[in-house]
Amino acid sequence: MKRILLKLSGEALAGDKRTGFDEATVKKVAVQVKKLVDDGIQVGIVIGGGNFWRGRTSENIDRTKADQIGMLATVMNCIYVSEIFRSEGMMTNILTPFEIGSFTKLFSKDRANKYFAHNMVVFFAGGTGHPYFSTDTGVVLRAVEVEADEILLAKSIDGVYDSDPARNPDAKKYDEVSIDEVIEKNLQVVDMTASILARDNKMPMTVFLLNEENSIVNAVTGKLNGTKITV
Repeated sequence: MKRILLKLSGEALAGDKRTGFDEATVKKVAVQVKKLVDDGIQVGIVIGGGNFWRGRTSENIDRTKADQIGMLATVMNCIYVSEIFRSEGMMTNILTPFEIGSFTKLFSKDRANKYFAHNMVVFFAGGTGHPYFSTDTGVVLRAVEVEADEILLAKSIDGVYDSDPARNPDAKKYDEVSIDEVIEKNLQVVDMTASILARDNKMPMTVFLLNEENSIVNAVTGKLNGTKITV
């Protein structure tokens, strides 16, 4: 049975509004994930918090506190998205690396595996639980811990380029690139900490554009219009 970890950006879930949620966008994600679950694929989800909080740009808030607010933003996102998933007929559960009363369950590998075995979509919220680590690092860490087969990175860009295509019209898109080259050339697929963690634990990744039709299903089934990152 295939197990994937899907990383969604908070901004992507906000749609054109850039903040909060765009329910139509989230429902499109839910319909695709439901198809994967129905096909026997185990799905974990990590969501960024950028649709609520970009605290690192503030000079008036301590970095640790800013990161803690960001962690809580990811929890809010996971609670919302998991409810939309439930409305589409899926079972879900949310795990966090810290206690939040009855809102979530405390993460452990055994608990995650139990939920996967019961065909639940498992949301990993709260990042690593520590400041100075991004949700990029969080998704790779959880993927390694739960022994996922692959990480899917759903982004607002259709793959990995050798330079910023928004600034360089001649930027070259990679169909496939090694994690070593990503690190060596600082291609910024995920942050450097996450890249090295993926390399050291041989965790492959796929980068694709979220807003293409059936993009998540296509990324899983190999009908990819994105970039494969090999290990």
